[in-house]
Amino acid sequence: MLTIHTADELRRSWGDTAPLKDGAVAVEGDRVAGVGPLDELLERFPGARVRRWPGSLGPARVHEGVLPAAPSPRERVHAVLKSGATAVLEAYADDAGLRAAAARNDVAVLAHPRTPVITDTGRADLAVFDTDGTCLATVCAGRLVHRRR
Repeated sequence: MLTIHTADELRRSWGDTAPLKDGAVAVEGDRVAGVGPLDELLERFPGARVRRWPGSLGPARVHEGVLPAAPSPRERVHAVLKSGATAVLEAYADDAGLRAAAARNDVAVLAHPRTPVITDTGRADLAVFDTDGTCLATVCAGRLVHRRR
């Protein structure tokens, strides 16, 4: 099912100096199907499910340090997802349990850091943050995997 994620502002990268007000990202499967103003995406994709978020919508982050402590590898990966990250560095996913948990959750394991950017047809990894930097939602490979209640 095609889903449009929209927020008060959209940032294609977190370094954007001019975020798009009422911007949106259309997601189909694990890919970005379109990026732009919400009204344009609603016209382009009639009948799409719309998820409205407060705050800033942008690319999911890369977790660049040791994964948070937790009782199991699955819970360590889930803590990363709750922070708005959908990728970790392989230097910190250094055991088979963590790598398996990352793979089961579609969390990317990267050899090197990268700057996350939302691109048309790119992997649908998104995060929404409120004004104090709290992660409200994380979309990993097109799936909503974290939602703060």
